[in-house]
Amino acid sequence: MTGYEIDHSRTGISRACYLDIGPEHLNYHGILHGGLVSMLLDVACGQTASAMFCPEDPAPVVTVALNVQFVSAGRSGRVTAVGQPAGNGRSMAYVSGELRSEDGELLAMAQGTFKRSNKKADP
Repeated sequence: MTGYEIDHSRTGISRACYLDIGPEHLNYHGILHGGLVSMLLDVACGQTASAMFCPEDPAPVVTVALNVQFVSAGRSGRVTAVGQPAGNGRSMAYVSGELRSEDGELLAMAQGTFKRSNKKADP
């Protein structure tokens, strides 16, 4: 399966990822699978949460909660998920996210809670 890519060109704390939809990403109704929608929003929001703690050296985070609202169906082209900081404390970050089609149509929204982890991932 062709995977998503994280957009490393963004400035500031907001992070994004995108996916070029192929037939392998569609459910049997011919629309982008809801699990992939959720995964893209989790990645964008999690990357944003990580950068909220330290933009120069992002902290590892784990998803505590992710609430996704499906708005419209994606069928083809590139979709982009973007996370936006909503607030944070010493160990928790709150992020909202949107998934949009390449023409700007809103496909889904999310609100996530992420916990900072003290452990770095093994290389």
